[in-house]
Amino acid sequence: MSSWGGLQPANCDSCGTGRLQSCPTFEMHCMPKSAKSRVVLITGVTKGLGEAMTAKFVSLGHCVIGCGRSAEAIELLRGRHMAPHRFDVVDVSSDSDVSCWAKSVLSEFGPPDLLLNNAAIINGNAALWDVPVEEFDAVIDINIKGTANVVRHFVPAMIERRRGVIVNFSSGWGRVPSKDVAPYCASKWGIEGLTQSMAQELPGGMAAIPLDPGIISTEMLRRCFGASASRYPEPDQWVEVAVPFLLQISANDNGKPLSVRI
Repeated sequence: MSSWGGLQPANCDSCGTGRLQSCPTFEMHCMPKSAKSRVVLITGVTKGLGEAMTAKFVSLGHCVIGCGRSAEAIELLRGRHMAPHRFDVVDVSSDSDVSCWAKSVLSEFGPPDLLLNNAAIINGNAALWDVPVEEFDAVIDINIKGTANVVRHFVPAMIERRRGVIVNFSSGWGRVPSKDVAPYCASKWGIEGLTQSMAQELPGGMAAIPLDPGIISTEMLRRCFGASASRYPEPDQWVEVAVPFLLQISANDNGKPLSVRI
């Protein structure tokens, strides 16, 4: 069975009509008041940058749709950010999971305005020949195939509307190599090439961007850097710069490898 698990769409808490798209006054009381509010889809929202971006986008009046693998963490997000926001348990490395999730999300919200492929893992520090095959496969399956799965099932709807920005999270290690993280480097170099190629395939009015988010003190960084990770900004600090930066990306930036500097 899919880990998405057939979860039901979020309900409209204001009118009790059930699915948001069925609410007769959805635009009036369910959606943010700002005319510039956007539907933002984020993968990997249960911790780190994804969790911090979710909170920041919500605080700015945007509607956030997110996914993650931890059912417990997803339940916490649902309690913290009520409808119209939506959070589901999804393993992005599973094409069938993503397919089911996308069909439900698109029927409820339509295509996202901003799609952030953030979900990723890193291998434990080791020379390439010492990385277990299962660990190598997991890095590639989530970081590259997971990104492709989300693109496969959401981007066609964005193309039909001929509007939207896709940001695939890369890394400084997607542009400069480093020892002991070869699988992760390979995955992020792959994201750079995948995204820049995809950018050439999009119609006018859209953008696909590989993004180096910078060095942030996340659980992932602490696995690599240990205690020295504390020298870098926390995710809550990073989003104060990163989220406004993401919201300013436009079709004029299509294919450009961008970076967040804090």
